[in-house]
Amino acid sequence: MEAVAKLKNVPTSPRKMRLVVDLIRGVRVNKALTILKHESKHPAARLEKLLLSAIANWQQGNEDAKLEEADLYVKAVSVDSGRMLKRLRPAPQGRAHRIRKRSNHVTLVVDSLAPAATAPETKATENTEK
Repeated sequence: MEAVAKLKNVPTSPRKMRLVVDLIRGVRVNKALTILKHESKHPAARLEKLLLSAIANWQQGNEDAKLEEADLYVKAVSVDSGRMLKRLRPAPQGRAHRIRKRSNHVTLVVDSLAPAATAPETKATENTEK
């Protein structure tokens, strides 16, 4: 079972966030946490907190499974553009330059590499018996 965590209206440009997100996409959770902890870019701290939230969401959905045996990995991470604050900065000769303060939305999906318990397929067996 996969777990999702979302982070909205992060006051960082999407381009800067994507540079850090590309480091952890498809990586196991323990390695991703280590990467984010030692990354010097400022979005790494927010992503580390988001990853911990996704792990907690997975644990809440799978209370009977152990975290160590689940072998979690970062299945998907997407960074979308958020709302943009538009400001004006004075420029020479009475002009004004636009300042666009960008923000972003991050969606992180964590899944287990371990094979999940398969549910019995009742409909498939009923159709073949008739």
